[in-house]
Amino acid sequence: MKPGHGEVLLAEGDIALEQDEERLVDEFRRQLDLGMWAAVPEQGEGGRRQARMVKAFDQIPRDAERVIFFPRAAGGA
Repeated sequence: MKPGHGEVLLAEGDIALEQDEERLVDEFRRQLDLGMWAAVPEQGEGGRRQARMVKAFDQIPRDAERVIFFPRAAGGA
């Protein structure tokens, strides 16, 4: 995380521990219920930064270091 760059730690834990996993799943669902989108950072070609969208907790790779939540874009018809 980079202090001063708008990053906020919402939850952390070890998914190998049942209690931590339950708390992480609850926070993941809470963020989606608030209308946020979720993405998992991945290594892109040539060091390029990219992320893969996820819609369910079980889509997050077990070795992921973080999940990024961000608001949906405003606007439209």
